[in-house]
Amino acid sequence: MSKYDIIVLGSGPGGYVTAIRASQLGFKTAIVEKESLGGVCLNWGCIPTKALLKSAQVFEYLKHAEDYGLKVKDAEHDFDAVVKRSRGVAEGMSKGIEFLMKKNKIDVINGYGTLKPGKKIDVDGTVYSADHIIIATGARSRELPSLPQDGKKVIGYREAMSLPKQPKKMIVVGSGAIGVEFAYFYNSIGTEVTIVEYLPNIVPVEDGDVSKQLERSFKKNGINIMTSAEVTNVDTSGKGVKATVKTKKGEEVLEADVVLSAVGIKTNIENIGLEEVGIVVDRDKILVNDFYQTNIPGYYAIGDVTPGQALAHVASAEGILCVEKIAGHHVETLDYGNIPGCTYCSPEIASVGLTEQQAKDKGLDVKIGKFPFSASGKASAGGNKDGFVKVIFDAKYGEWLGCHMIGAGVTDMIAEAVVARKLETTGHDVLKAVHPHPTMSEAVMEAVADAYDECIHI
Repeated sequence: MSKYDIIVLGSGPGGYVTAIRASQLGFKTAIVEKESLGGVCLNWGCIPTKALLKSAQVFEYLKHAEDYGLKVKDAEHDFDAVVKRSRGVAEGMSKGIEFLMKKNKIDVINGYGTLKPGKKIDVDGTVYSADHIIIATGARSRELPSLPQDGKKVIGYREAMSLPKQPKKMIVVGSGAIGVEFAYFYNSIGTEVTIVEYLPNIVPVEDGDVSKQLERSFKKNGINIMTSAEVTNVDTSGKGVKATVKTKKGEEVLEADVVLSAVGIKTNIENIGLEEVGIVVDRDKILVNDFYQTNIPGYYAIGDVTPGQALAHVASAEGILCVEKIAGHHVETLDYGNIPGCTYCSPEIASVGLTEQQAKDKGLDVKIGKFPFSASGKASAGGNKDGFVKVIFDAKYGEWLGCHMIGAGVTDMIAEAVVARKLETTGHDVLKAVHPHPTMSEAVMEAVADAYDECIHI
């Protein structure tokens, strides 16, 4: 029986990062993966979707070239080539993970891993043992009883990335990050897209102003949006699919070539041996302490299978923290109130901390600042004036409670707010930190200035 210090089950952005950090700390490490290194995020999620979205963005620029004083005749897109590029990017990244495993002397065990008592893992009949086993099996597309996926007419995000041909009409059920990103992509290349959202606002976890702005931008681009609506039935018996949608006005039947179910995720915790080992699960999540230990000594869990936010960067941070704690380091617990969220549709969305409504619900006296990109020189020059930066501060102590952005490139800007909040920076500190001009990022300073009635440019 092969013996390791640490075995990681799953090689997504939580698992492979955990394995690398474990190896750096001197642990003899192995990682178990049933498919491709990098997990869903790298192979079927974060990375290939961004490749698709980049193709959509380039095509949008070509379609609007005259807005920039340029002429492009008969710009066309090749759906197969766009998908092929996306798959190529994912494959290249997966090979990069293979290199990192070799570089860090991590043993890659290919196969389906099942946990066993006594700190063991059975991988397709071969048993391995370790002092510490870390579960990082991630999640998959969740299925609703009224919306069973057949992989052809009713699909999840995985199929949406590699459809054999572009649909003429698509219904997207759910308007979280996955839903709106695919809605933007398919709309931009000419598919007629309808979003069906159960709650009153699209991107419902975001600040209300951000939700309203995205809805305006999407509608301007021709995306049909139905909120406070529910798909109660789908009929796939015909050539396409008919979806019955229940709204406040009654029922309506929508016809499309394909329905994308983007209603959240389901953790991959079935059939991995949790019951046999005795690991406690509650509401589809593995229960862990602040350092990701389960109730059974020697077994840990990180990422989507635990109660924290289901985000790649959260899984990576949890894994690093977990193995550093195992190594005996003095580690600080993760602040889940300071985790940034990013959505890569166009306009992009990025946020961290409390929304305005959440701050008010807590009874806090707040200062709100907002700076529209329509007043930004860089945004005007780039032709990307949709959106804004919104900041929320505690009026009494100056604490930066939340930051919410929607616009071009904002996912690359949100880290300023994350670091500033980590350092307990006040609004006045941000105001006195000189921001470069002309940039999109100076909108952060301008929004803070607006909160303190010092804004120059609006």
